[in-house]
Amino acid sequence: MSRYVFKLPDLGEGTVAAEIVGWRVKPGDEVSEDDVLVEVMTEKAAVEVPAPVSGKIVSTTGQAGDTVAVGSELVVLETAPATAAAGAPAEPAVAAGNGGGTARVQPAVEKGAIAAVGNGAARQALPAAANGGGAGAAAAPDPSRRVLTSPAIRRRAKEAGIDLRQVSGSGPQGRIVRQDFEAYAAARSAGRAPAVAAVTSLPTARPAAPAQRPSGGTEEIKVIGLRRLIAQRMTDAKRNIPHFSYVEEVDVTELETLRRHLNTKLQPGAPALTYLPFLALALVRVLEDFPQCNAHYDAERGVIVRYRAVHLGVATQTPEGLKVPVVRDLQLRSLWDVAAEMRRVTEAARTNKATREELGGSTITLTSLGKLGGIASTPIINAPEVAIIGINRAVERPVVLGGAITVRRMMNLSSSFDHRFVDGYDAAAMIQALKERLEHPATIFVG
Repeated sequence: MSRYVFKLPDLGEGTVAAEIVGWRVKPGDEVSEDDVLVEVMTEKAAVEVPAPVSGKIVSTTGQAGDTVAVGSELVVLETAPATAAAGAPAEPAVAAGNGGGTARVQPAVEKGAIAAVGNGAARQALPAAANGGGAGAAAAPDPSRRVLTSPAIRRRAKEAGIDLRQVSGSGPQGRIVRQDFEAYAAARSAGRAPAVAAVTSLPTARPAAPAQRPSGGTEEIKVIGLRRLIAQRMTDAKRNIPHFSYVEEVDVTELETLRRHLNTKLQPGAPALTYLPFLALALVRVLEDFPQCNAHYDAERGVIVRYRAVHLGVATQTPEGLKVPVVRDLQLRSLWDVAAEMRRVTEAARTNKATREELGGSTITLTSLGKLGGIASTPIINAPEVAIIGINRAVERPVVLGGAITVRRMMNLSSSFDHRFVDGYDAAAMIQALKERLEHPATIFVG
């Protein structure tokens, strides 16, 4: 047997270290090539690091929350001599006390394989160091067949109990892509339907007694990974940016009428329009007169960078925390195009499929808590931007209009501005201009 020392590879983008988010293996485990060993997080991405070779885990370096430098020892595996020879020149294992050498191998890492987080983290598999050829699926698993696919699909297959050697891959060299896996899983599920029905017809067992909630005590949760990154960025933004917050109420009765009318024209099953695309297009019109709000502050150079194009960040809650996917070139898009692109990038963020480009480069951010929007909020600026607009809940309530009390649909806009570069007067004037567009929605679509 031989020892194979796997060092933390260069993850690209100038990364010099990575934080360990969680180990997928422990000493004593047997792993196959391409199995995920550990999930790490850099300042730009969450990355799943696969095993470069098959073997038995001898030791791992670091625990969740620890930082490991690129090039440092990460995992030691015990491999068969043939495997070690195939991976890199490796010295034979040396008995303890002989002062023998251990093969230290640094596998090559495919560039451009990492998805940056922008203001959140998008998981994307890091390819294995060496990819060989693969064969198509066979009726029975072929133990000698090497399966080519991503660590994410391997994890899904393991959870579903699917042998990937039975899945036919349509990618290069027979690589199994997401569509291949999902098609196989769907067909497999359909084939098992009768068996499931038979199980559900069995007598129902007596339900277990509800577990007793422990009284007292505490639970410690280490702040690592995406949550640590969010905490760091929120702290930096709040510490370094003097926020000026401004809240204004908006009568969206006419906008609601237009929204409902347009939704009646949709094809059956098509997603309904929300307020967000209307607000996004209104924002494009308003920013023409307030370019200081569509900008970045470059602290290193001490300059404000104003953008002619509007790249809108859409704050999105995901199971892993807040991410901000971006709708680019908002000024060139129609209402329907904006709505579709918002749905696409937010869904990509929620399902960890967003790319680096989709999670960075916004010039101003829009945030909404939907039905949980409350009366008002104080959104934190998405640095290096200088402004953020928040949408609160829209509700019908009595208001005075033309000297009479009537019921109108009202919604508050909560905004925050970097007071170093956006004066209070300009911030208020911008929100008032936005209010006027929303209260007279026809002006959203004309100059």
